[in-house]
Amino acid sequence: MPLLRFEISDASDSGRGSAPAASHSRFAYARRSALIVGLVLLFVNGSTTASGAEANAPAAEKLELLTDFFENEVATGRLPGAVVLIQQHGHPVYLKTFGVRDVGTNLPMTLDTMFALHSMTKPITSLAAMMLVDAGKLSLDDPVAKYIPSFADVKVGVERVDAQGQASLELVQAERPPTIRDLLLQTSGIAADYVGAWVKKLYSEAHLLDGHVDNAEFAERIARLPLTRQPGTFWRYGHSTNVLGRVIEIVSGETLYQFMKQHIFGPLGMTHSKFVLDTREERALKAEPLPNDTILVDEERKRRAHPEWESGGSGLVCTIVDYARFAQMLLNGGELDGKQYLSSAAFEDMTTDHIGPGSGVGHDYFYFPGDGFGFGYGLAVRTGPGETNQPGSIGELKWDSGSGTYVGIDRKLDMLYILMEQIDNERGPIRVALRKLVYDAFTSNDIERVDHH
Repeated sequence: MPLLRFEISDASDSGRGSAPAASHSRFAYARRSALIVGLVLLFVNGSTTASGAEANAPAAEKLELLTDFFENEVATGRLPGAVVLIQQHGHPVYLKTFGVRDVGTNLPMTLDTMFALHSMTKPITSLAAMMLVDAGKLSLDDPVAKYIPSFADVKVGVERVDAQGQASLELVQAERPPTIRDLLLQTSGIAADYVGAWVKKLYSEAHLLDGHVDNAEFAERIARLPLTRQPGTFWRYGHSTNVLGRVIEIVSGETLYQFMKQHIFGPLGMTHSKFVLDTREERALKAEPLPNDTILVDEERKRRAHPEWESGGSGLVCTIVDYARFAQMLLNGGELDGKQYLSSAAFEDMTTDHIGPGSGVGHDYFYFPGDGFGFGYGLAVRTGPGETNQPGSIGELKWDSGSGTYVGIDRKLDMLYILMEQIDNERGPIRVALRKLVYDAFTSNDIERVDHH
């Protein structure tokens, strides 16, 4: 049988003695325990492969090293808490909670803890767009201006430096309009305020999140800013997926959440995925960053300050169980429980690298797919070893976020792995360690390793 490891802990049985923990009633704990049992059953119901196929199962002693790592991260105060899942052949082979979801309340991490996904929202929004493409309601080659006319006459900002070293910004005409494909590939030229002095200045002066801002208003505001590169020529992470969310609303006639709920969350059984936590109980289940994790604390403050903004790039909140349903569907090639979410052709297009050698797409230091990865529609795609020769499989899909959440989908191993946490300060080292520890748990004979040989 597959190895299953997970903990379900009640805040009141830990001996921590915190007042918020002690205030939980037996009824509330029983309700939560019943909910968690139901959530775990979703994993089993999502199985599409016989559990007897264990030739490439992870080694139990190697999984203990994964446990040791996260226990140490919590014990040393670098991480408040986390939930880690490895799922193979449709079944969890490792599922464990660590630490607390909020150091302010000292309530333990549980399987129904809710996490701000930040950029791990992007694959879900990208799937929603590809479903519209599949249905013939949207074309990848459509100009964005077909749906948002403000993008009809966009300019591209080009920084010029004169002989005296003085920089100035010149606005030039876009050689072609940005398309839906550009939004999916992050090649639209739409950026964020993390790169370049003139970009930071203009984005700051635009006050993108002042006052009431929904997807319609956000798209209008971002359309007034110059693109940072010619469309289709450069991978530049930014607000492309937020604009895509608005396109989905226009094409479908629904809000982004309504579309996702009807076509993705409902059918997949993702009952704890949403943009806004409506009840006090839901908010109590939300994982929080450490108070000294100032960048993430500020980002969370901005996200919560705009419940009207259903950000397709970073706005969703979700449990690990819900995201596992979404990831399993991708692992299955766009299908789960007999329902096909994408045609095989659309799925293949979504999960193929479109920005590699010969594509004409460049990138710089701020290339978040990372070494050895290309990019499909909303997901990084493993194409080779890269200089760092990270472990993994060719064709592996992955994405992560500024809040530390991470998903990897390995079709060669019929395996997915997910990390849910809320941390920015330590997310880089944790991400590297997670990949190594997960792949080290699988023997080299059972996986086509990415290497130089």
